[in-house]
Amino acid sequence: MSKLSLASQIIGEKRYESLLLFGLQERTFLRLLAAFVVIAAIFYPYPRIAMWIGFMFAGYSAIANDSIQTIGTFISSNSEQKWWKLWLWIGGIFVATVLYSWLMYDGDVSFQRLTSKGFSESPTEFHFLQIIAPVILLLITRLRMPVSTTFMLLSCFSADASGIIGVTQKSLIGYGLSFVVAMLVWYLLAGAINKLTQGKPHPAWRIAQWVISGWLWSMWITHDAANIAIFLNRSLTLTDFIIFASFIFFGLGVLFYLRGDKIQKIITEKSQMVDVRAASVIDLVYAFILFVFKEWSNIPMSTTWIFLGLLGGRELAMQLSKKAETNRTMAGTIKMILRDVGFATLGLIISVALAIAVNVNIQNELKVYFGW
Repeated sequence: MSKLSLASQIIGEKRYESLLLFGLQERTFLRLLAAFVVIAAIFYPYPRIAMWIGFMFAGYSAIANDSIQTIGTFISSNSEQKWWKLWLWIGGIFVATVLYSWLMYDGDVSFQRLTSKGFSESPTEFHFLQIIAPVILLLITRLRMPVSTTFMLLSCFSADASGIIGVTQKSLIGYGLSFVVAMLVWYLLAGAINKLTQGKPHPAWRIAQWVISGWLWSMWITHDAANIAIFLNRSLTLTDFIIFASFIFFGLGVLFYLRGDKIQKIITEKSQMVDVRAASVIDLVYAFILFVFKEWSNIPMSTTWIFLGLLGGRELAMQLSKKAETNRTMAGTIKMILRDVGFATLGLIISVALAIAVNVNIQNELKVYFGW
């Protein structure tokens, strides 16, 4: 047997062992996912029931997956705080933010993100794959892959290919912009940030971080509430709104009780993420970028890609600067950046595949484009 064949066999055996170990460790979780798939298969033909089942699947999976972006640093740097205090702060901001949108935009909780082309119509029927898309997201989240919730959930509901293209273009621009901004901030201000994070933080930093994290969380909601509301009517009644807000509020409680769960490792492996001052700087820059894109247009976008660009640019800048401290080599940093982008790209590919499988209009557009 050649060395190449032997190496391939060893890699294959390791992957098999990893999958087997995951299956043994996550038996309860996998059984739960299987139950979700069965529920989706039974109820997807009934729109009124299916929309709430899809919403419930999407609600927790979206919040759990995107916790790495907005409340991940908040959880990491407040590990000594009681979980319910963090929950009441973040949960209260969620309710206040979506209530504002519901009142201002005639029952729309998505801040008019779903009024853009391809997403403006309330769903009147559902495809099986649309209901289980959040279940797939839950599985990917459990594997600690930072995929885009926006691509995974919204793509399945796009009325035509232009909706997916618009979301993709805005998200990729967001990744590039956040990467460059992070490079500039953490390279040019490396010395100042390094001095800022020396010694014991002043108690005022804790207050500042809670305020900044609250603003960031609110900005995230203005973008990603659309990912959860996509299953529901574009204008919610009072009863619908109470169900919507209550489910997410208590889902956040579970997430904080679990301290971010599996996906939290994406945050804790980055440099200096448990320091309240470093976390505050990251959250402030991230919130500002989300605010800019919120004002730019109503087209939905992937906040995951912006967040990965922010962390990637930050880590690379810290490697290049002589004034910053990091816990890995340049090769390790590049490998981490490429890994995160690779997982996000994998999520995009899965999302587009689901959208094509679900939507006849997109299938017809592809046939015309390729001349089939």
